[in-house]
Amino acid sequence: MFEPVLLKNIDAPDGHLLSTYEAGGGYQALAKVLREHTPDEVVDLVKQSNLRGRGGAGFPTGMKWGFVPKRADKPKYLCCNADEGEPGTFKDRIIMESAPHQLVEGLAVSAYAIGAETAYVYVRGEYVKAIRRLEQAIAEAREKGYLGAGVLGSDFNFTIHIHCGAGAYICGEETAMLESLEGKRAQPRLKPPFPAVAGLYASPTVINNVETLACVPHIVMRGPHWFRAIGPDKSPGPKLYCVSGQVRKPGLYELPMGIPLRELVEHAGGPLPGRRIKAVIPGGVSAPVIAGDGLDVGMDFDSLAAAGSMLGSAGVIVIDDSTCMVKVATRIIEFFHHESCGKCTPCREGLNWVVKVLRRIESGEGAPGDLEQLEKLCKGIFGNTFCALGDGAAMGLRAALTHFRDEFVAHIEERRCPFH
Repeated sequence: MFEPVLLKNIDAPDGHLLSTYEAGGGYQALAKVLREHTPDEVVDLVKQSNLRGRGGAGFPTGMKWGFVPKRADKPKYLCCNADEGEPGTFKDRIIMESAPHQLVEGLAVSAYAIGAETAYVYVRGEYVKAIRRLEQAIAEAREKGYLGAGVLGSDFNFTIHIHCGAGAYICGEETAMLESLEGKRAQPRLKPPFPAVAGLYASPTVINNVETLACVPHIVMRGPHWFRAIGPDKSPGPKLYCVSGQVRKPGLYELPMGIPLRELVEHAGGPLPGRRIKAVIPGGVSAPVIAGDGLDVGMDFDSLAAAGSMLGSAGVIVIDDSTCMVKVATRIIEFFHHESCGKCTPCREGLNWVVKVLRRIESGEGAPGDLEQLEKLCKGIFGNTFCALGDGAAMGLRAALTHFRDEFVAHIEERRCPFH
């Protein structure tokens, strides 16, 4: 029987308070690493656990930490990407609202490991409750000596700053987030250099997601072998899945990494009465759709990649047979077009034309050759942009055209939506 780890106290009315967190063993991981481990040993613990980033890319966290130079003539920084702009995703918000000290401790342990004394939490400005809870948690932790100068009597100094974003999706891309933190227009940087070498203020920087950082204290206290025993060996650990769309019990579910998608949907109550599942978007709208006959795939990075999709942010959107996939594809591409930062010509211009063609098809004014034109546009966008925004849009549309081409054809030939 799987016991929740990250959401253990999620229903406690005072779960956000320091007293509740300490009662459940909170900040013992920070005390342990300061007392028993060198920074390099903490990095090795996380490497052994095979914790992979929960923000979307799934890059091994310990390996990312290891890229930071041991000696640097500039200060090192830790940045937490809490912007969470991916549609269908709300896991980080719940952690910050209901268990903010879990993030604070994760930040402190991670900063100690990489040799940083300053961390920035880049959180989307709409998350007002999460921001207030995080501010309260930081104040409580500072008062008890978990933050500030000489943390818990050690020679480790650590400060956390909160930076509120303005709702730009592009800030989910780590270098665009750094640009925004520096007061510039949020646009992706050309890499290399990578943030680990030249990130915030051209200094060595590690960027991790909220859920990733929240896992770190548990790995320290329970050990990397405990973590690896949950889920598949290449993508282990507990995982937060955001399930929304046309299901009976939408919500946030903590389950082992690698759970079959079909079983996850059953946890959320299954499809609405009298309906069957047509498709599922498994990782936020930038993840290619999985057709209804492919739901036995495991919800982990490697299994979904092999199935032609990706885990991404684990924002699972369930679509039933009452929904027009042309409409779904159009709305998703409209979102990407609106959120494009405009830096890359393939993304800026390509998505503009994709939206025009999709709107024409959806409104019953499609023409022969439109689908071929969409495929040509996707080919021009994919792999030719600074960041993954254009790639996500192209991959998602390609999957919709592959699995539901008959619906696009029906719109063009019948000059109407068959679902109206």
